Amino acid sequence: MKLVTAPSAVLSTPAEEVDPTDPAVVRLAEELIETMWASPGCVGLAAPQIGVSAQVFCVDVTGHPKAITTHGAFVLCNARIVEASRWRPGREGCMSVPDLTGDVKRAARIVVEGLRPGTGEPVTLETDAFEARALQHEIDHCAGKLFLDRVAGAHAIFPRKVYL
Repeated sequence: MKLVTAPSAVLSTPAEEVDPTDPAVVRLAEELIETMWASPGCVGLAAPQIGVSAQVFCVDVTGHPKAITTHGAFVLCNARIVEASRWRPGREGCMSVPDLTGDVKRAARIVVEGLRPGTGEPVTLETDAFEARALQHEIDHCAGKLFLDRVAGAHAIFPRKVYL
């Protein structure tokens, strides 16, 4: 799928809740996973990033050096953070903001509730560290927010480093 970049309006508008049993949502979930896995360094992708106003995202931090807890590859619909603690700053980047990174303070431990696409089964995930950061980043996308909306100011935004 083609990625949408800032300042596209779909990235700054809260996405619509979805029916996780709708076949179109199931296909969207598959497309998100395929696009994430096809994008080097990508650990999460939300529907607004491919131009779809839907509260659906995928995450997979498996094998990432900053990950402590990992739930493998998963997709959630209509997800909400229900507990958050141990706030820490950390550097974030985003495929929808390809030239910048920024320091963002996020909870290092969270509990998230959402629905599994296909079945609509309720899911509760408790996680920490890098996976928690990735989840918060994707939930923000579904709420119409970018990491740039969370930085402390211009002093916390940096040009993205390119490694050859």
